[in-house]
Amino acid sequence: MLKKVTILVLILMPLAAQAKERPINLSLVTPIQIFPDTDSIVGFRFSLLYGRNANFTGLDLGLANHTTGSFKGVQFGLVGIAEKGFLGWQDNFINVTGGKMEGLQVGAVNYAEHARGVQFGLVNYAGTISGIQIGLVNIIRKGGMLPVMIIFNGSF
Repeated sequence: MLKKVTILVLILMPLAAQAKERPINLSLVTPIQIFPDTDSIVGFRFSLLYGRNANFTGLDLGLANHTTGSFKGVQFGLVGIAEKGFLGWQDNFINVTGGKMEGLQVGAVNYAEHARGVQFGLVNYAGTISGIQIGLVNIIRKGGMLPVMIIFNGSF
């Protein structure tokens, strides 16, 4: 029996080492976190100070949350960064999405290269948008009603 378990462990170890999707990650500050920043998280992430992962799907909480790939889910914190795209609800003091943001950004400052949805904050910026911006200053670099508007801006 012990021989069979040993053989099974030796077979499965390389497969576990290759697995890049993890169900949870807890981070003090990257790289001091359960799983390395090259892994993707599908489930829950809590970043006490700063956490970074490749891709994320699920619920993301923390002071500063960073995804170098794509993000799908809900994010709450002080700063949220999704470098290659965001799908869901981003609710931080500062929201930054490179690529395409689809959904809702709520914060003091919202930034998206390409937005499809709603930005609600003091300062909203979108390179392009199919949706609306509500805030004190609303900026759409290309295709908005006007490049800069107060209270409301949008493009459909």
